[in-house]
Amino acid sequence: MKIIPPKPFTIEKGNRAVLLLHGFTGNTNDVKRLGRYLSERNYTVHAPLYKGHGGDPKTLIETNPIEWWNSVLEGYDELRNRGYAEIAVAGVSLGGIFSLKLGEERPTKAIVAMSAPALAKSTDSLQERIIDYTIKYKKLSGTFNEQEDQPQKIAKQFRMPSLEYLQGMINDTSSKLQTIQTPVHILRGLRDDDYYCESADLIYNSVKSRIKSVKSFINSGHILTLDQEKELVFEEIYHFFEGLKWNE
Repeated sequence: MKIIPPKPFTIEKGNRAVLLLHGFTGNTNDVKRLGRYLSERNYTVHAPLYKGHGGDPKTLIETNPIEWWNSVLEGYDELRNRGYAEIAVAGVSLGGIFSLKLGEERPTKAIVAMSAPALAKSTDSLQERIIDYTIKYKKLSGTFNEQEDQPQKIAKQFRMPSLEYLQGMINDTSSKLQTIQTPVHILRGLRDDDYYCESADLIYNSVKSRIKSVKSFINSGHILTLDQEKELVFEEIYHFFEGLKWNE
C-alpha cells in the first residue's frame, strides 16, 4: 500500500492569522480539522510540516529538533511574508511547547498550548514514540512482519540520537516561560498522562501573561484535536481568539 505523505497547508480567509503546530511523530493531520474550523470562521491558518515527519521512520530519525524548530520558524515567516502583522499560534504536544518557545522568541498575538510537555522527561518515553511510529508506518505500508518487527528489535534499528537534545530544548523553553506576557490558553485532557496535566500547571504558574487560563477536557487524552471532544476543543480555541483585540 502506498502511503500518501501529509503536507503543509494554508487556508487564507480573514486578516487574523493562526500558526498551527503538530506533535512529535505526528503531522499536519493533527491540526487539519482545527484549521478548517477556524478558516470557516474567517481566520487564516497555516500549518508547517516538521522536517522528517509524515514519512518513513528512517527519514524521521535522521532529522533533529533544530530542523523541526526551523520548520516552525519557516511557518511563522510564511505568514509574515504574506502580510499578516498579528499571528497567534496553537500547537498540540511538541507543537504546544514549540508554541510557547515561539512566544519567547517572536512577537505573537496569543498562544494556545495543548498537552504541552514542560517538565523533565526520560528519553525512553520519547523513544517509545519512535517505536510506535515505526510499527504504525510498517502496518500502513504493508511491510510489517510480526517476527522481525518486535518492539525490542525496532528499538535497536530505529534509535534516534537527538532525543536528549529535544529534552534539553523542552527544559530550556520551560525555564524561560516567565518571559511570556502575551495571552496564553492552556488545554489538557484528563485522560492524558499525569505528566502533561502537571506540565499544564507549571506553564500556567510560570508565564507572566495578564490573560492566562487553563481548560481541562474530561474525556480526552493526549492529542486533543483528534479525540472525542475535539469539537469542544475547537470551540474553546475559537472563543479564546475571539476575545482578543485584533488590529483590523
